[in-house]
Amino acid sequence: MQYTHLGRTGLKVSRLCLGTMNFGREADETDSHGIMSHALDQGINFFDTANVYGGQPGRTEEIIGRWFAQGGRREKVVLATKVYGQTGDWPNQGRLSALNIRQACDASLRRLQTDYIDLYQMHHVDRETPWEEIWQAMEQLVQAGKVIYVGSSNFAAWDIVQANERAKARNFMGLVSEQSLYNLQERMVELEVIPACRAYGVGIIPWSPLAGGMLGGVLGGHLTHRRERLKDRIEQHRAQLEKFEALCKELGEEPEAIALAWLLANPAVTGPIIGPRTMAQLEGNIHSLDVALTDETMRKLDEIFPGPGGEAPMAYAW
Repeated sequence: MQYTHLGRTGLKVSRLCLGTMNFGREADETDSHGIMSHALDQGINFFDTANVYGGQPGRTEEIIGRWFAQGGRREKVVLATKVYGQTGDWPNQGRLSALNIRQACDASLRRLQTDYIDLYQMHHVDRETPWEEIWQAMEQLVQAGKVIYVGSSNFAAWDIVQANERAKARNFMGLVSEQSLYNLQERMVELEVIPACRAYGVGIIPWSPLAGGMLGGVLGGHLTHRRERLKDRIEQHRAQLEKFEALCKELGEEPEAIALAWLLANPAVTGPIIGPRTMAQLEGNIHSLDVALTDETMRKLDEIFPGPGGEAPMAYAW
């Protein structure tokens, strides 16, 4: 396994992050435990979840908690979870008020059967709550030993800048990571989010690295269980996908390996979040670490999946 630092921190995490969104929804508890055990055996030490995953709030965290309870695992895992999503019917059971941050953290700790969260992430920005309130709540969690690092997810570049400047004014470490939608098909973050993260030492953790299955070989017979759901998107992007899968075949690699290797080649990326439902998918994902893309291959991928044209403002101005 390959490891890197999480953003500007001294914390070392695996170059692949095990996403658990499918646990309790597409993978039952037995399979979920098997995937986590095998991932850990292969050296993946970075696990990501959220308090709303699993088809019902808290279900995935509970599955992970029962896996931790079997012993000898929690101290090996860099555990990331999230706060923001609505977990109940009452007004303060969602978003980023100080009250919800405190209560949601305690609830996640109970479900995960642990006394600390390595990386506590804001699942979305909350423009209705001032940063002074958010950072005070996060500081209290850090001081209490319940949280070690704080990250964000789905933030715009301006949100990252504002959050870290407000944290700096409080002598608080601020954001160390950002989870963004980022893959060959979805490259908008290259415009401003990635430059902002690089400037502040915030590690990028791409979610949906295979574009919801679109980059997993849907034309070549893979992901047949998702083909019906993706039917309209496949037809919309068929010409693009045909070129991509033909290139992968020419390279002798599965499409998922190329898509993940492309993200791993970006120095701003800490590690993409993989979401295997089976052991075979996990093994395929791990193989991407051994795939080295040449400059020529990177150029061909840019031709097939053109991004926003570079970073702002050069992408659209002189």
